[in-house]
Amino acid sequence: MTLSTYFLQPAQFLKNPEALSRPFTPDEGEAYTRWLATHHYENFHVVSLLLPRRLRQDFYNVYAFCRWADDLGDEIGDPAESERLLRWWDSELALLYQGRATHPVFAALARTNQRHGLPIEPFRDLIQAFLQDQKVTRYSTRSELLAYCRYSANPVGRLVLALCGYRDPERQRLSDATCTALQLANFWQDVSVDLEKGRVYIPLEDLERHDCPLEDVLARRPTPAFRRTMTSLVAWARSLFLEGLPLARMVDRRLSVDIELFSRGGLRILDKIEEVNYDVLTRRPVISKTDRVLLLASAIARGVFQKAA
Repeated sequence: MTLSTYFLQPAQFLKNPEALSRPFTPDEGEAYTRWLATHHYENFHVVSLLLPRRLRQDFYNVYAFCRWADDLGDEIGDPAESERLLRWWDSELALLYQGRATHPVFAALARTNQRHGLPIEPFRDLIQAFLQDQKVTRYSTRSELLAYCRYSANPVGRLVLALCGYRDPERQRLSDATCTALQLANFWQDVSVDLEKGRVYIPLEDLERHDCPLEDVLARRPTPAFRRTMTSLVAWARSLFLEGLPLARMVDRRLSVDIELFSRGGLRILDKIEEVNYDVLTRRPVISKTDRVLLLASAIARGVFQKAA
C-alpha cells in the first residue's frame, strides 16, 4: 500500500487496524501531519503560509497533536471511550519522550523535539483538558473556568512561543491572556453548539449575579437577564484580548502577523455577538469571508508598519 492510504482523519485512522499497527518513520509522519494540517481547516492553512518556512513543518506537527487530542475528546460520542483513547494518546506521548515513537504524529514530533526541545508539560496539559471535558460540564466560577483554560488554551500559545525561540515569563503571560481570551470568545460564540453536547461554559456565578436561571439557558431562552450575563462575559473576554495585544510587538514580524490575526479575529467574534444582541442561544454568530479578508489585510499591514518602525 502507498503511504497516502494511511492519510486518514483521526476517527477513520482509529478504525484502520493496519494504520494503527504500522510503525511510521519521521519522514512518513511529517507527510501525514502536513496533510492533516492542510486538508481540514482553511484558516490554519492560510495562517501557516505566513509563518517562516523553516517552522511550517513544526507547526504542522504540533497542530496534528492538538487535532488528534481534540477529536479523541469530542468526536467519539462516548465519554468513557474518549477517556480511554485520551489515556492511550498520553501513553503514545510518553513513548515520544522515551525515543520510541511509532504513531505518525509522534514520529513527526520527534524531529520537532530534536530541533526545539519542547517540554512535555504543555502536551500533557492539553490532554488533561480533554479528559476534564469528559466529566465536567458546568463551571461554578470564573476562577474555575480560567483554571480550565490554563490547560485547554494556554499550552498552545506556549508551544508556539517555544517553537519561535521565546520562553521568557513576560511573553508567556501575554500569550496566556491572548489564548484564554480566544478560548472564552469561542465559548461565547458556541453556547448553542456546546448545549448540544450537554456542556455549559458560562460560569454559574455570572448567571446568578444577573438573575438568569440556568433553566433559561438550557431551554435556549435569550431573556434580558441572559443578555446582561453575556454582556458582562463579552467585556471580560475583550479585556483579556487587550491585555495580550502587546505581545505582537515583542515577537518576530511574521509571528506578529499571526498573533494580530488571531487576536483581532477573536475581537471580531465578540463584535458579532454584540451585533446579534447577545443572543447566542438560538444562533451562532460567525465571521464572514469579507471579515476574514479584512482581518488578514489589517494584520499584514500592522506587521509591515512594525517593520518600518
